[in-house]
Amino acid sequence: MIDWDSHDFQPVVHLPDEYEVRDFTSGEDSPSKYEYDIGRYDELRPGMYSTELFEGRRFLHVGIDIGAPVGTPCMAFADGEISHFGYNPADGDYGNVVITKHLLEGVPFWALYGHLDAASIVDKQVGQPVSAGEVICWMGDKHENGGWEPHLHFQLSLIEPETHDLPGVVAPEDREHALAIYPDPRNVLGPLY
Repeated sequence: MIDWDSHDFQPVVHLPDEYEVRDFTSGEDSPSKYEYDIGRYDELRPGMYSTELFEGRRFLHVGIDIGAPVGTPCMAFADGEISHFGYNPADGDYGNVVITKHLLEGVPFWALYGHLDAASIVDKQVGQPVSAGEVICWMGDKHENGGWEPHLHFQLSLIEPETHDLPGVVAPEDREHALAIYPDPRNVLGPLY
């Protein structure tokens, strides 16, 4: 397995000194009082995912959300390549997505950047190299990001996605398996909370 602590990673989003760490366990998702905020990994969020997409049973969050203004740039945390990209149009879905592939200690893994603006997928190519610190996408507005307040859903995966999608929330009974294949994004983002 990857020894995450033995690597240095670039920021995915440049955060200010002050931001709010949100608690979505009540299902309440009103806008933050801060310009930037964080939604936690491995958090049960009952009632928050109400569209048909979630089948009424998926509400364990397996990524980290970084709330910020529309157009906020998002960077590659390490060298890698574009693995998948596209648009997920369902209400409550990711909207525009970019997935990157990385290799550390001989182990391949993927990172999903979701809820992006449409410009994020223009001129992308599978296999296109990305460099640590390079801007690869931007946060989108509600009309293009699945209907959410502007934020980045950032998620790691130890399994290759079949397309430009990964389940960002899973059913609570699938928690153990999901956390094993979707490791904590703080492994590359650092100690956000």
